[in-house]
Amino acid sequence: MDKIKNINYCPICSESKFTLFIECVDYTVSQKKFTIVKCEACDFHFTNPVPVAEEIGEYYKSESYVSHSSSNKGLINKIYHKVRAYTLKQKVKLIQSKTNGLDHLDIGAGTGHFINATAQAGFNTLGLEPDEDARNLANSTFKVNIQSLDELHKLEDNSRDVITMWHVLEHVYDLKKDVEKMTKILKEDGVMIVAVPNRNSYDAKKYKEFWAAWDVPIHLWHFSKKSIQSLFAKWDFKLVKTKPMLFDSFYVALLSEEYKFGRKNLFKGFVIGFISNILGMLSKRGCSSTIYVFQKVKDSK
Repeated sequence: MDKIKNINYCPICSESKFTLFIECVDYTVSQKKFTIVKCEACDFHFTNPVPVAEEIGEYYKSESYVSHSSSNKGLINKIYHKVRAYTLKQKVKLIQSKTNGLDHLDIGAGTGHFINATAQAGFNTLGLEPDEDARNLANSTFKVNIQSLDELHKLEDNSRDVITMWHVLEHVYDLKKDVEKMTKILKEDGVMIVAVPNRNSYDAKKYKEFWAAWDVPIHLWHFSKKSIQSLFAKWDFKLVKTKPMLFDSFYVALLSEEYKFGRKNLFKGFVIGFISNILGMLSKRGCSSTIYVFQKVKDSK
């Protein structure tokens, strides 16, 4: 895991002047240090340099993420699974409220819990997932339709009413190419629902280089509301709704406490998560993670 790729041009504005923002450690796999830069022209933040595409998969090989675990052992896992059951229902309600169509694509479908919920709600759902083990587990557990992420560029244009990405966009290696294809897959009145960490949140500012949602190097792109709007505006998409992911603040704060102090602190993690949510909702900074709903601008070129 030693080969790196330098990003020479900002994927949003194409300018080439960057300044150092922060240095962070990969706490979950390699313990290596990575650099996050910001574009001087548009203020977009991204990890640079990054591992080459052929090697970045090695940085995903960690069992420390609760969201990647099917275990129900221990308090944290038990809480996570209860929260997941609730948030799955809320996600389904959100897409039902934003589209009248039923053709749905979920990118980064993981082990299939979400697309199983959408299928049960009547959606014609296709999931794409890069990890073969996750695909196999999903297809055997739920009998859902999950295919390799390689299928993205083979999908027919104007074929989906809604595309969802739950904490996926920050991982997308070829950002401009893949987002452009996603926008083409959507029908004329299609909706794009994207959830990403918010680098302007209170917990991000408090924990600084220890903020768990930097998650270098597998988080390549570090979005603010302004930068994600600028990205989708390139393909004539407008932001029509934002929604905080309130439970994420607690989980991220808990992990950040462990990264900073070397031990878990449930109480402090809860307090910081709570403060982050309150300040995020009362100010323009936003919460630890945000859901953005984008829609194609009608009569656009």
